[in-house]
Amino acid sequence: MQKTTQIYGLRAIIEAVNSNEEIDKVFLQKGLKGDLMKELEGLLRRNEINMVYVPIEKLNRLTKSNHQGAVANISPIAFHTLEDLVEKANAKEGPALFLLLDQLSDVRNFGAIIRTAECTGVDGIIVQKKGAAPVTADTIKTSAGAAYRVPIAKVDHLKDAVFYLQASDIKIVSATEKTDDSVYDVPFTDSIAIVMGAEDRGITPSILKASDYRAKLPLFGEIESLNVSVACAVFLYEAVRQRL
Repeated sequence: MQKTTQIYGLRAIIEAVNSNEEIDKVFLQKGLKGDLMKELEGLLRRNEINMVYVPIEKLNRLTKSNHQGAVANISPIAFHTLEDLVEKANAKEGPALFLLLDQLSDVRNFGAIIRTAECTGVDGIIVQKKGAAPVTADTIKTSAGAAYRVPIAKVDHLKDAVFYLQASDIKIVSATEKTDDSVYDVPFTDSIAIVMGAEDRGITPSILKASDYRAKLPLFGEIESLNVSVACAVFLYEAVRQRL
């Protein structure tokens, strides 16, 4: 059963944080003062919860209820730790397969990727706490429910996750046009983590530099790139093909 994905009100959000709810993002009204607002801001910072300051008109569009200057998105799923994902993947037979999503922002693209990940046996998806697309009702719907089946981990910094995976004998493959190597030339038979970049900016340069492999898709039309969820599916199924 999917739980509510939104709460509003300063006290309600404070209670949610103190109750260890999985909060993806909090929208706070610009310029709003007061003791409760200060308490909430401090609580969000201490718990490293993503918050953004917006005009009151934005909050009014998010909810018609009395929001008191604060609206929070609550994740409908529970997140895992990176360490748990790696431990479980290493304990099973066969090589591990992970996905790292670098600042992917569209919830429907996220949902489509989760659906493909479930179909291709991905051991886990890793996203950054700040700047990543949240798991919303739209994400769940687009994933066809796969978001309840594929474990997702949130990390403070994706680059640190890259180093942790490499230390666990998991190679990093970045999907990028900034290479001469084709996806069909990269070995996917070992334990692999595939990095997909943001829709508009691609993969962060520091993550690209730290990767073990860079690979691109051959394109023969005039359009310069594929939708990120489509490109991700090609990479995942190439991994499946090589492992059959």
